[in-house]
Amino acid sequence: MSCEDVIDVELQTAEPRLVIDAPLNWIKGTTGNYQRITLSLTAPFFNDDIPPASGATVFVSDAFDNTFNFIEENETGRYINDAFIPEINGIYHLTVIYNNEVYTATTQLMPVSAIEFVEQNNGGGFSGDETEIKAYYTDPADIENYYLFEFINTETNIQSLEVYDDEFTDGNQIFAFHSDENLNPNAILEIRNYGITQRFYDYMNILLQQTDEETADPFEVQPATVRGNCINEANPSHYPLGYFRASEVSIFSYTVE
Repeated sequence: MSCEDVIDVELQTAEPRLVIDAPLNWIKGTTGNYQRITLSLTAPFFNDDIPPASGATVFVSDAFDNTFNFIEENETGRYINDAFIPEINGIYHLTVIYNNEVYTATTQLMPVSAIEFVEQNNGGGFSGDETEIKAYYTDPADIENYYLFEFINTETNIQSLEVYDDEFTDGNQIFAFHSDENLNPNAILEIRNYGITQRFYDYMNILLQQTDEETADPFEVQPATVRGNCINEANPSHYPLGYFRASEVSIFSYTVE
């Protein structure tokens, strides 16, 4: 026989903050005109729903005095623009006006190396039952480059993220690594490589360390809140969460063997 004790965990609550999810992605071979920015609010830990930040004014401007207005879709917190003009190494400025507060951020659209080919090993992991994937790309020589790799299992819709720099691999053909015990034969693995800035690399590197499945604890108090590049112009202490970045993207769809 056994019994269970129900434990009510009392967590502290705080005033909701704006969360800005603003990636501008220019997929190789496309115009890059369609872009989406998502605004939401923080919520208590046990809440199932993420409240949208509806009714905001959102626009992006570039160095050529172009302004791209993002229009909300049906009070969902998703803001769309279908006339964006991407430019490699172009500088972009984001402005979000929400609840009479102005949030801003600036970023650069970073180029990326194409994913050239993929190799698979079916005997990976400590127990030899994981599928290991290597996605190869060639790093440009004599330039500091930073990469965000996203591996999406299209059967489960589970994604895995990794960041890389070229400190020790400058100018070489190298690979991003992914291991998964749930990859079935004939499944489609979508691999995305994003060009990112050094600041976003540092930001994601800390986030990934804090959310690592093997070492992270969802109830553990983090040493500090990870701050993005968005600021509150009038009230810096009421800062938003999230990030504004702009990336060229290489996509490779791989059929698992």
